[in-house]
Amino acid sequence: MTKRIFRSISLVAMIVLLASLVLIMGALYSYFSQVQLEQLRNETLLTARAVSNEGIIFLEDVASTDCRITWIDSDGTVLYDSVSPSSEMENHLEREEIQQALKTGYGESTRYSATLMERSLYCAQQLPDGTLIRLSIAQDSVFTLVLGLAQPICVVIAVAIVLSFVLAFQLAKGVVKPLNELNLDNPMSNVDYEELTPLLRRIDSQQKQLRYQAVELKRKKTEFDTVTGSMSEGLVLLNGKGIILSMNPSASRQLNIDRSCVGKDFLAMTHYPDVQELIRTSLFGRHAEKNVRLPAGDCQVDASPVLSDGMVTGVVLLIIDVTEKQKAEVLRREFTANVSHELKTPLHSISGYAELMKTGLVQPQDVGQFADKIYSEAQRLIRLVEDIIRLSRLDEGSENMKREQVDLYTLAGEVVSRLLPQAQQAQIDLKLAGCSAVINGFPQQLAAIISNLCSNSIKYNHPGGSVTVSITDDVEFAGLTVADTGIGIPPEHQERVFERFYRVDKSHSKSVGGTGLGLSIVKHAALIHNAKIELHSVPNEGTAISVHFPK
Repeated sequence: MTKRIFRSISLVAMIVLLASLVLIMGALYSYFSQVQLEQLRNETLLTARAVSNEGIIFLEDVASTDCRITWIDSDGTVLYDSVSPSSEMENHLEREEIQQALKTGYGESTRYSATLMERSLYCAQQLPDGTLIRLSIAQDSVFTLVLGLAQPICVVIAVAIVLSFVLAFQLAKGVVKPLNELNLDNPMSNVDYEELTPLLRRIDSQQKQLRYQAVELKRKKTEFDTVTGSMSEGLVLLNGKGIILSMNPSASRQLNIDRSCVGKDFLAMTHYPDVQELIRTSLFGRHAEKNVRLPAGDCQVDASPVLSDGMVTGVVLLIIDVTEKQKAEVLRREFTANVSHELKTPLHSISGYAELMKTGLVQPQDVGQFADKIYSEAQRLIRLVEDIIRLSRLDEGSENMKREQVDLYTLAGEVVSRLLPQAQQAQIDLKLAGCSAVINGFPQQLAAIISNLCSNSIKYNHPGGSVTVSITDDVEFAGLTVADTGIGIPPEHQERVFERFYRVDKSHSKSVGGTGLGLSIVKHAALIHNAKIELHSVPNEGTAISVHFPK
């Protein structure tokens, strides 16, 4: 801007200088022409008087001057000329100044010679005897005048140019300095130029709008980071060239890519061909999805193009961990197969015994025994269905159940009293120990936990063994521990005993009437109460299962 102002001021100064020179030269030329004409008039009058008094003698004796003197008769014949012989000169009667002088006594005219590039002034005065005296002088043209004054004009122009450049530079700096020092953070505090007030007001308004937009943008970015940061799904945003714009922590973990890779080429950062192929497909404007094995597990990767006016401007990559889903699907298939098998076994037994009785192959004295077998298998089938129904309800959650203040010690006492006949029949010493511990929970599910743990301890125990139910209470947790002196659980099976239909010894489980769902029910009921289960078991020494309920 400084250069532009400097050039503008310099150009204006040069134009003004040239215009001034033209005007001054024109004024000087006009002034000198007027002075020269006035002098020519005076000399013409003086010469006319002298010739009237002295005649041609004056003309012959007069010293050489800048003026050309011509004496002309009334008929236009040249009587004398100071430059050329009179005999060689043409008749001057038709000359303008001669005609005026013959009419009024005085005449003057101006004639321009294109050949000599000069103008001639003529003054004629009529004498008393009718003759005329004419004086003429050559007047220089403006161009000649300029050439004559060339040296001083050049000096003036040089000085003017130097001064113009210096002043233009200083003025340009002076004009631009306040602009360079504008306080754009507070535009309305600048008062150097009143003409800038509308601009400064506009800047101030835009500054306020930009500050508001910056705050909004920061807020939205914070919200976006908060939302995407708490997502369990991986989210990656790419631009139309595959450059990473954003990546949440889940995506960084799933793809094993550091989040500092924002701004880099995604295809160069990831080393999974399936993911790269999905990105390439989306960059061509097509949606693509595929199950991919990543370090975090089995994931479903969806790549969706972002289109604007038919052009791909970005790609959204969504990574969903389906490991648990696939595990659940496997467990569901296993559960379906196990349920089918468990239901089929007692049904086949019942069907077989009934068929024998129907065909009359059973002796009358054996009918009671066969009926007892049918009843036993039917009871086992009923227990299995009840456990499956109970487990299904636990899977549905606790929405339809009502929490109450429950004293674990009182509830355990009721369960122990109900199971005493079964324990006595198995020759097991079942006892309760501990103190009162009140928690907020679901009574039926808490009773199911205690009942299943105690039932398992009785079933998988040795005759003469013991089962101890202990209730503890502290500041943060209420504890339930069921310890027995039974057959124990081998270490390799301890992690799986809470799975549905999992049995350590299937033959023994069937002999004692177990359904294989007891500990699974315990696990689900504990999850509903946010409780933690601990198992400690030594084969042939006993098992202790503890459940810690948070208060």
